[in-house]
Amino acid sequence: EHCMRMEATMKRTIWTPTFAWLAAASAAVLFAYGAPDEVRLMGRLPTISAKRLDQRPVVLPDQLPAARTLALVAYTKHQRDEVQSWIRGMALDGDSSIAWFRLSVVNDPGSDSARSAVEQRLLAKHARDVDRSRLVPVFTNGEAFARAAGVSGTEHAAVLVLDRDGHVLARAEGPYDADKAAALRETLSGHD
Repeated sequence: EHCMRMEATMKRTIWTPTFAWLAAASAAVLFAYGAPDEVRLMGRLPTISAKRLDQRPVVLPDQLPAARTLALVAYTKHQRDEVQSWIRGMALDGDSSIAWFRLSVVNDPGSDSARSAVEQRLLAKHARDVDRSRLVPVFTNGEAFARAAGVSGTEHAAVLVLDRDGHVLARAEGPYDADKAAALRETLSGHD
């Protein structure tokens, strides 16, 4: 009987480290897949079917122009100056190495005539063809859009670096800031 107890103890002793290792490995795998990754924390551009201001249809993020694209997002007409500060500060009009566009996120007024009126006001402000081709008006809930994109809210314009899947790789909010612009440029170049 003593030999049988000793044999059973030895079997438990041999298997205990194996079970402990399997449990630790399983926990590591669960944490690796269950832990939030950077992409989920940064946000994602919602899927958008819209028309650019030049009336060409666009589906975002599917039709983003580059592997990494800069999106300048405004929620109100008062944020136009913040967006313009990024365009000037990053010299986007003269830098063809950066693919970029503007999103004008407008709380959906609910009717085609009200949406058309918003588009007419945007057309009046953006007379150049190049400006119209870069501007995408989006009629949706602005707060929901901001949450999905991972920005703090709609109080300030947002600048987002997006990959082709619409994942936000980097972001900034408010008026132009040279340090934030440098970080955005680094992410755009793929050195993040």
